[in-house]
Amino acid sequence: MGSQADTTTTCPPSAQGRLITVLSIDGGGIRGLIPSTILACLESKLQELDGPDARIADYFDVIAGTSTGALVTSMLAAPGENKRPLFEAKDINNFYLENGPKIFPQRRLGFLTPIANLFGAVKGPKYDGKFLHDKIKSLTNDVTVADTVTNIIVPTFDIKYLQPVIFNTYEAKVDPLKNAHLSDICISTSAAPTYFPAHYFATHDPMGKLPDREYHLVDGGVAANNPTMAAMSMITKEVLRRNPDFSHGKPAEYHRYLIISLGTGTAKQAEKYTAPDCAKWGVLRWLYDGGFTPLIDIFSHASADMVDIHAAILFQALHIEKNYLRIQDDSLTGHTSSVDISTKANMEALIGIGNMLLKKKVARVNIDTGIYEPVDDEGTNEEALAHFAQKLSDERKLRLSQPTLNSQ
Repeated sequence: MGSQADTTTTCPPSAQGRLITVLSIDGGGIRGLIPSTILACLESKLQELDGPDARIADYFDVIAGTSTGALVTSMLAAPGENKRPLFEAKDINNFYLENGPKIFPQRRLGFLTPIANLFGAVKGPKYDGKFLHDKIKSLTNDVTVADTVTNIIVPTFDIKYLQPVIFNTYEAKVDPLKNAHLSDICISTSAAPTYFPAHYFATHDPMGKLPDREYHLVDGGVAANNPTMAAMSMITKEVLRRNPDFSHGKPAEYHRYLIISLGTGTAKQAEKYTAPDCAKWGVLRWLYDGGFTPLIDIFSHASADMVDIHAAILFQALHIEKNYLRIQDDSLTGHTSSVDISTKANMEALIGIGNMLLKKKVARVNIDTGIYEPVDDEGTNEEALAHFAQKLSDERKLRLSQPTLNSQ
């Protein structure tokens, strides 16, 4: 199976088979342990069907990730030995457990902690990001977006031009100025304001025909903390690029999408903030309140929920709700709702939440309340993943049995 892995990325998804397969992973700092736990389960289901060499990247046309989700995406899609994925999904939790405390070093200042954090919020970013950048660089070396074993999509936001920049393998293969190093885009999409510094880098045209392009980037979560719709848009853009007349104005073919969207948890049901409290806040309290960052929480969860609402309604309208699986916990409390508390106890608690989610019923968001409500007839999330794994396996076997699908 390993020798066949490269055949799945040579043409746009619309030409490959019956389905367009997308994996999407939200941002959320250390809470990336939640989706990585779920991904280990998914990959194990695929290995039960297709053998121990099966990797998640073999089955998805696109893996999209924002912030910590981009880090997971890179580990799933960066080429390692023999151009196979660098990490097995089951190893990603170990990466967080080992490196989380170095990415988010915990300060011990006793009773001065609230004062020190408030002062830090004014003085500069909480973390310098050097360890994260160096670690990603050591893992990926000089790998660029165009080198990944399947297509990836990573949203960032350019603060100089005040616009999103969505790095993706499709464009990177044809535009050298979009072909950034994975280390640069991972540190950029993780650069949450107040937590990590904004990241600057430039890309170059190896032929020297195009001027260098500069990037001034911060966390992709300010634009798309849930990158599902960004992925769907980039796929549609690629289909149109290759065939502007495709399907006479219906290039999206949404009925063919098979999407797994993994959240990193929210504290929605904890009701951390209230209007009477927030009404008294000035700039500093919006930036830091009791160990949390209200402004960051609000924009990241707002963008993620808007995407989920859009996708859920779209798939419902097309009567293909079962082609869209969103796994999310909206009841985080205390330390587990933080993006940067990397103590051993908290990281193990986050893994526990991921395992608990697998046992919960499939749920869909109520667009009026924002709360995830169980669906009666679709089983648990783990059972849904097994169902998706079978579909993914069948699709891959179809493609491998029809080589012409991969040579167009």
